Amino acid sequence: MIFQGEPGPDDVEFDRALRPDSFDEFVGQGAIRENLHIAIEAAKRRDEPLDHVLFAGPPGLGKTTLSHLIAASMGTELVVTSGPALGAPKDLAGTLSRLRRGDVLFVDEIHRLPRSVEEYLYSAMEDSAIDVVLDQGGPTGRSVRIRLEPFTLVGATTREGLLSGAFRSRFGMVERLEVYPTDEIHEIIARASVRLAFPIDDDAAALIASRSRGVPRVALRIQRRIRDLAQVRDADRVDFATAEEGLGRLRIDELGLEDMDRRLLRALIERGEPTGLKTLPALVDESEDTLCEVFEPHLLRCGLIDRTPRGRVATSRARAHLGIGPASPNDGELPFEA
Repeated sequence: MIFQGEPGPDDVEFDRALRPDSFDEFVGQGAIRENLHIAIEAAKRRDEPLDHVLFAGPPGLGKTTLSHLIAASMGTELVVTSGPALGAPKDLAGTLSRLRRGDVLFVDEIHRLPRSVEEYLYSAMEDSAIDVVLDQGGPTGRSVRIRLEPFTLVGATTREGLLSGAFRSRFGMVERLEVYPTDEIHEIIARASVRLAFPIDDDAAALIASRSRGVPRVALRIQRRIRDLAQVRDADRVDFATAEEGLGRLRIDELGLEDMDRRLLRALIERGEPTGLKTLPALVDESEDTLCEVFEPHLLRCGLIDRTPRGRVATSRARAHLGIGPASPNDGELPFEA
C-alpha cells in the first residue's frame, strides 16, 4: 500500500510543503515540544550548541520535522543524512569537517549505522574532534586528530533497542514519540487543508483521522488521495461522502487496517498456531523490519494480535473483524503470557 514503508520522492515533497514553520505550529507531542523549547532557549542564552538529541518512535510521527524545527529555532543549518548512507568512517568525516558551529546533523535510521561509524562519532560528539588514519595498513600508518566545530547530532530511530548503550548514553536528550490521539490528527488535517487551499468538512476530517492509525504521515497521504478524488469530481471541497468513498477505494477499513494488515491476520489464523517473526515475513511476502516497525504496533494496539513466547497469534477480535468463525481448541490461540 502507498501509506506504508518509506515515502517516495513525491510524498517527501508533499510532506515538506505541509511541514510546520515553528514549534507553535507543530501539533501534538506536547511534553517533547516543551522540553525542546527549554533546552533550545537555555543553549541560546549560553551561546552554545544544543545538546545531542535522540528521537525514538514509530515512523511518520514527526522526528524529521522536529529536527528541522530545532535547526530553525537555533538559527543554524540542517545537514540531513541516514544510517545506511554512512557505510564507513570516511563517509562521515567530510560531512563533520564541513559543519559550522551550532549546525544540526540529522541522521535518520541511526540504528543502522555500522558499529565502526558509531564509534567514530563518540569523539566527535564528546570532544568535537575526529581521528583520521593516514596510510592505513602501511608501515608508516598514523592518525591525525582534526578539530571540529561544536555541533548538534539529532538521531532518529524506530528501533532504539538496536543502539548500543555506549552510543545512546552520549545523547543529552532522549525523547520517545507516541502515536497521536484522533483529535490531534483531526487538527493536523484541518491545518493541512488550509495549506493545500482545498477545504475539508469537519466530519470528513474526523473520518480520515479515525482511520489514520494515529500517524500524521498516514493521515496526510490519505488526505492527499481523497483531495485528488474530490478534484476529479469537480468538487470544491472534501465532504463526508467523498472521504468515505475515498477510504473505500483505498481499502482502509474502520480500524485503519489496509490490505497487508488483513493478509497478516489471515495468515496467522490459517496457520493455526503461534508463528515466529522469522516465519511470518515469508507468509505475507514482506520484510521483517517492516512488519515490526509499521504493521505490528497498530495490530497490537487494536488487540488483533498477541505476542507469546512461541510467536504471534491472532486474537478472537481479529477473527470477528475479518468475519472468520470462532477459534477451534487447536488453532493456537492459547492463554500464553505476552
